[in-house]
Amino acid sequence: MPKFLIERQVPGAGELSRDELMAIAQHNCAVLEQIGPKVQWVQSFVTGDRLTCVYIAPDEAAVREHARLGGFRADRVERIVTTMDPTSAEPGAG
Repeated sequence: MPKFLIERQVPGAGELSRDELMAIAQHNCAVLEQIGPKVQWVQSFVTGDRLTCVYIAPDEAAVREHARLGGFRADRVERIVTTMDPTSAEPGAG
């Protein structure tokens, strides 16, 4: 199933407390339970004013529906085509 990268502008995200981040994660998980297993949250990265999230979903529409139901921003949604890391530089990689 495809993976997607979602950018959410959240002013002050990097200053959110552990409890605030836990509440966001709990709300996210509750929405995911509502829509079933077709959308899966993999991981989110919290930076200064943004959450950058990785999801597995059948298509962009499913990612956007999750955002709509949860009241989450989805400023940018892009399908991840492939990944690379330092091992990608090795002969015969990929």
